[in-house]
Amino acid sequence: MISVDVRSVTKTWGETLAVDDVSFAVRKGDLVVLLGPSGCGKSTMLRLIAGLEEPAAGSIEIEGRDVRGLTGSARGVAMVFQSYALFPHLDVADNITFGLSVRGIPRQEMARRLDKIAALLGLEALLRRKPAQLSGGQQQRVALGRALIAEAPVCLLDEPLSNLDAQLRQELRREIRALQQRLGITMIYVTHDQTEAMSMADRVILMRAGRIEQNGTPADLYERPATLFTARFVGAAPMSLLDLDDGPSGAVVAGTTGPALFLGSGRGRVLGLRPEDVTVDIANRPGRFHVAVTAVEYLGAEALVTCMIGERPIMARTRGGSAPAVGATVGLVWDASAGHVFDAASGARLAIETGAGPLSTRLHTTANQGSTRA
Repeated sequence: MISVDVRSVTKTWGETLAVDDVSFAVRKGDLVVLLGPSGCGKSTMLRLIAGLEEPAAGSIEIEGRDVRGLTGSARGVAMVFQSYALFPHLDVADNITFGLSVRGIPRQEMARRLDKIAALLGLEALLRRKPAQLSGGQQQRVALGRALIAEAPVCLLDEPLSNLDAQLRQELRREIRALQQRLGITMIYVTHDQTEAMSMADRVILMRAGRIEQNGTPADLYERPATLFTARFVGAAPMSLLDLDDGPSGAVVAGTTGPALFLGSGRGRVLGLRPEDVTVDIANRPGRFHVAVTAVEYLGAEALVTCMIGERPIMARTRGGSAPAVGATVGLVWDASAGHVFDAASGARLAIETGAGPLSTRLHTTANQGSTRA
């Protein structure tokens, strides 16, 4: 069942196109993340769903109802903002139940819901404290409790963890995801942090310049990025992107003489490789790209090794204790199936069909999944 259905929605600010003909659907009980850099339109899209803004064109349905002209509560949505927006003069209990009291919910019902939410969020011992007496994580739980107590079918979260430190963000990511799954509610979560998106979402909608760049599962975006933008944006360590050129035996990395990566032309194409798919060969055996190490980022159990192939950097993930030193000459090798090929001009993904022998020269554009409906 579809919980939120966005159809061809457009929003403008004067001459600025903030959201450009966006369509997607969210299944009931899913957690969907709107991901993208600042200014891509993700928060505007959330505000349109919440009823804080009205679209210039298109429609939004929530639980099967067209919600144009309705306020947030009438739409059946609750929202958690980036700022906690707690009333400093009210205690935790009154902050959580404020919306219910405004709507005239009976005290007995408010008390029942408060007990339930406080137990879910571990706030029982804090109900009589004021916001100034709480840590950042506790304040965020109060803001989340205020949204959940409304028992709305859809919960909207606008970068709720951006004000917290890294360790607390990690803890609350797990808590929010576990809570969402336990309650079975539909969540739409806005963030610019791809780690939050990949670790929490059932589906990720990556936005760029007001449009959907790719809509899919976290695995779809990571393992089969539809565009160069997706390839660059998704991944804790970015995908290495190498310009290709024509060599005597096929496509080669630009600025090198080979080895050939596949038969046919490479000019105008870009090869993408994830760091974990590139192997560092310290023995420097034949059949490798022989390159110098320009940087090593030691991360404990693993290290990210950066080298230069042609005019472009390439990263490889290796064990932290066996990482080569900066300046060392190493061999790099990867399996042909690990490569992602893109058109340099359009940014679209190209698929290389492989047979039993060498890679074929038959390439075709993979359809952009921007209009995919969940």
